Amino acid sequence: MTRTLRVCRRELSSMCRTPLAAVLGAVFVCLTGYFFYSDVVFFVLVGGANQASGLWRFVFLDDRLVALLVLPLLTMRLFAEERKLGTLELLFTYPVRDGELLAGKFLAALLTYLGLLAATALGPALLYTLHPFAVTPLLAGYLGLLLLGTAFIACGLAASVVTENQVVAAVLTYGVVVFSWFATWNEAAIGERVAPVLLQLSLFDHFYGFAQGVIDSRDVVFLLGFSALFLFLAHRALGARAWRGLA
Repeated sequence: MTRTLRVCRRELSSMCRTPLAAVLGAVFVCLTGYFFYSDVVFFVLVGGANQASGLWRFVFLDDRLVALLVLPLLTMRLFAEERKLGTLELLFTYPVRDGELLAGKFLAALLTYLGLLAATALGPALLYTLHPFAVTPLLAGYLGLLLLGTAFIACGLAASVVTENQVVAAVLTYGVVVFSWFATWNEAAIGERVAPVLLQLSLFDHFYGFAQGVIDSRDVVFLLGFSALFLFLAHRALGARAWRGLA
């Protein structure tokens, strides 16, 4: 655990020294802030809409898209940059296990994402002071965003392990998560038998319940399982260096 935390602190320090994290953070906060403002204005104008199932659903579905845009760019450098600069081999000489290295970098990216999510809470907090509302649907939506973001980060981490090109790592991550989104859009084309299977494998369909304020244990298990799968793949890919004569 101590070595994992050291890797995490090192990664967070590295992020703070690069402008990319600041730019991505600014983009994330600005876009989520804009979507929140526009959704609130929309519901004020139409009037009579149910806030719990209406406003928060649109807010979190919009925030989902922002997470999809930003997180692959945040994770693309985790291992790809180390490999390109030649510092990854140096890390392998330290008394740090592969699992601790992966966990430290994953934790750093997750903490960064948590900070971004915390920044988005300013809008709902301000709205609550003006018009109190039930916080349970809001908390369910944030839990969904956290789990969905965890899945994105795990996928991005695995993509970053297998390449030294950050752009390639980002594109690989986009490919996986976007396919998970679009795979069930045209049910007529994929057939009645295949559609239910793909529906169960879609990250975004499992997120939809959270956006409506519903916490389903099956959705929680799926998103955590998706994250665990890609962390396992990342660990196996990192360990494969021994077979290539790199350790």
